[in-house]
Amino acid sequence: MASRKIKPTEAFAAQPRHELLQVADIVAREKNIERDEVLFAMEQAIQKAAKAKYGLENDVRAEIDRVSGEVSIARYMTVVEVVEDPEQQISLVDALVQDATYELGDEIAESLPPIEFGRVAAQSARQVIFQKVRDAERSHVYEEYKDRVGEIVSGLVKRVEFGNVVLDLGRGEGMLRREEMIPRENFRVGDRVRVLITEIRPDARGPMIATSRTHPHFMARLFEQEVPEIYDGIIEIKGVSRDPGTRAKMAVLSHDSSLDAVGSCVGMRGSRVQSIVNEFQGEKVDIVPWSENPATYVVNALAPAEVIRVVLDEDSSKVQVVVAETQLSLAIGRRGQNVRLASQLTGWSIDIVTESEDANRRAEEFASRAHLFMAALDVDEILAQLLATEGFASVEDIAYSDATEFGNIEGLDEEIGFELQRRSLDYLAKRDLELRDKCRAMGASDELVSFADLEAAVLFKLCESGIRTLDDFADLAGDEVLEIIGNDFMSLDAANEAIMKARSGWFDES
Repeated sequence: MASRKIKPTEAFAAQPRHELLQVADIVAREKNIERDEVLFAMEQAIQKAAKAKYGLENDVRAEIDRVSGEVSIARYMTVVEVVEDPEQQISLVDALVQDATYELGDEIAESLPPIEFGRVAAQSARQVIFQKVRDAERSHVYEEYKDRVGEIVSGLVKRVEFGNVVLDLGRGEGMLRREEMIPRENFRVGDRVRVLITEIRPDARGPMIATSRTHPHFMARLFEQEVPEIYDGIIEIKGVSRDPGTRAKMAVLSHDSSLDAVGSCVGMRGSRVQSIVNEFQGEKVDIVPWSENPATYVVNALAPAEVIRVVLDEDSSKVQVVVAETQLSLAIGRRGQNVRLASQLTGWSIDIVTESEDANRRAEEFASRAHLFMAALDVDEILAQLLATEGFASVEDIAYSDATEFGNIEGLDEEIGFELQRRSLDYLAKRDLELRDKCRAMGASDELVSFADLEAAVLFKLCESGIRTLDDFADLAGDEVLEIIGNDFMSLDAANEAIMKARSGWFDES
């Protein structure tokens, strides 16, 4: 590393500025930053003004003595073998004339006279100082709040800008946007507000601390402050869904079997939950017990409606809930609010039907299955209805079931079961051939039609959507395939695997 040989007594002309230290102290206290950062900003401002006077091409630097406040300005030149930039470099020969101890890489400081700040220079210096101090202040705010995302803080309303509220949080400013406020809330300057820190945006032009009063996690943290059992970890909040200002649902789980999670959150005569309701301008809170059983969890989430039956479809994360006619409006809620919050809370797509609608749907499905079995398997109506009653939903179910299961059905035996399976397999094979022939008629290539990883039903749907060659299929993504054929025919993993096999020919060297 090159050494630095600078002789302050010879190289610098001191300019007393004791008041600079006083100003730096005042600004540091007001902005809550280090004095050195303020002094560094001043040095940058003086340096900018000095470069403007002595030439931007020169390496001009300014320094403020941290004890005396004296300002020193100098031009630096680097000792080199061959000079390429005469403004910032000096040859070793010329340097040795000044001092025989100079070596290559050393820096020589040449004293420059003090500068007098004119109006333009003073304005420019002021802008530099303000910008540097502002950057230092934002850096400190970022360091203090970057690990506090998800915390609740209290702030004073500093100003209101176009419906957005700027909060004074002490060390920094927070922005509470209109969409993050509870409807009908109206804050005035000087009001104290509790908010949740949702994000720290260091590149934001305004306040970098983003806050919210509508975030579901805000309610969870308020309950954590209000209910000691939640703070201690005895009760766990498993989920929160909110329609800010009107209604919310929260699922809780007690890790102590002797402790009622819902009762603990509600409190004596509702004292604990009432403080939350007051904070949210009267927003009603339904507290329900969480369950690892999805059906039970959905039933709890739909409270106060009473549920008769739940049918889950785990593959599509959908659930059908059957309720009495008198409970339908309660289960759905005003403008669908109750079922929407329950769906958000559980993560299941909930479809609510009445008993009569469910009975009609079941009757239609039963009749449709019976007619399918009669046509596909060439059996009479009684046998077709028996198969539908026993839970067989498709010809595939019959074809790939264990033949011994038919022996457990009253009126059937294994021999009949084997015959039903044979007819089912014949029907499926004939159907597959017809579907593949239809694909060829639509212009599908033989390579695509004979691709083993695509069932005939899947192939037919792809051809209907314009997929004609194996390369057309290989160009798709897995989610695009599912969007075309639906989730009932193929999983995402299976679709991706088939696509990769279709692409295997792309990478053959031949």
